[in-house]
Amino acid sequence: MLSPYRVLDLTDEKGFLCGKILADLGADVIKVEQPGGDHSRNLEPFYHNIPHPERSLYWFAFNLNKRSITLNLATADGKQIFKHLVQTADFVIESFPVGYMKKLGLDYSAIKVVKPSVVMTSITPFGQRGPYKNYKASDITLVAMGGLLYITGYPDRPPVRISFPQSWLLAGSSAASATMTAHYYRQITGEGQHVDVPIQASIVWAITNTIPLWELNGVNLKRQGSVLSGRFGDSATQHIIWPCQNGFIAYVIFGGRLGISMGNQQLAKWIDEEGLADNFLRNFDWASYDLAIATKETQSRLEAYAEQLFLRHTKLELYQEGLKRSIKIFPVYSPKDIVKDPQFQSRNFWVKLEHPELNETITYPGAFFKSSEVDTSILRKPPLIGEHNQEVYQELGISKAELAQLKQANII
Repeated sequence: MLSPYRVLDLTDEKGFLCGKILADLGADVIKVEQPGGDHSRNLEPFYHNIPHPERSLYWFAFNLNKRSITLNLATADGKQIFKHLVQTADFVIESFPVGYMKKLGLDYSAIKVVKPSVVMTSITPFGQRGPYKNYKASDITLVAMGGLLYITGYPDRPPVRISFPQSWLLAGSSAASATMTAHYYRQITGEGQHVDVPIQASIVWAITNTIPLWELNGVNLKRQGSVLSGRFGDSATQHIIWPCQNGFIAYVIFGGRLGISMGNQQLAKWIDEEGLADNFLRNFDWASYDLAIATKETQSRLEAYAEQLFLRHTKLELYQEGLKRSIKIFPVYSPKDIVKDPQFQSRNFWVKLEHPELNETITYPGAFFKSSEVDTSILRKPPLIGEHNQEVYQELGISKAELAQLKQANII
């Protein structure tokens, strides 16, 4: 879909996903690395746990479909070459500290002189303006200051960080959306622009359900662990995650018509069939069950029946029987479950790519969508350091001899 367009990707881990999304949409994304490789190539985990800049699984995951060139932007020749590259590009995405690109003489005001229609997207912890603009930040800093940390974990314990960095991924997806919006504007007006994406704001947007809960119910969303609470006034809590024989499943006992649509009555019948029900459950009036006035004792008693049933079965048994009985039970997938899921397999979602440098074939997630008009399959494996120097620089008219000289001078 974006095959006519070129992206110069200057991001590190804070912005990798933005470039990957554009690459998955078909853009020619050129990852511009410093000579010797981007520092983010040293992020864990590593293939077979062997630390090496060409074996970072984090790099592999977020640099699919990109090409790599090396270029020292701190040198005069490097800056000049970059400006030549800008003339061939439509987008520039970067995640350097605020002011760094201006210090290099490569900020938006400089590159729009080279190409007025260019869209430049900057991804930084707190944005290009404001009292925090020059602050450094880690993932835990950002999820804390974006509000996500406050609502993650259990109520009787301190906040808990989600183990895999979330802030960078939320920012990357926000940046891709904002970049495409700027592109749409350019299609109409012919004008480029500078897109400013604060990671902190991206996190706030991801938890905007906290706002309507206050506006509608007067409830501030807090840590609740694996339960729902506060959605029906000062109601009983509702368990979401339940243990079963080989892992966990998700199910929520709601009240009223919503509870009926979730399959409460069918679940009660199944519980009775397995000899786990008593007269309380058999005679329970599901249609009039109102969580806004329900007691915790009643909800806990209902959940105790469900818990006994779930512990008797596996994830797959519960899911398949739930489908038969119209009960909305969802298996909690492990990574292994996801890879084996028949829905993904039927869509040919998983893609095997050869890594000659490892003498291995690695399975990757495919594109996040399919199109009736274009091929959305993965085109290339994650690039080696400077793997595409020759083909990209030759487009600029730089000869092999000149490339050798530039490499010797540590410019590429």
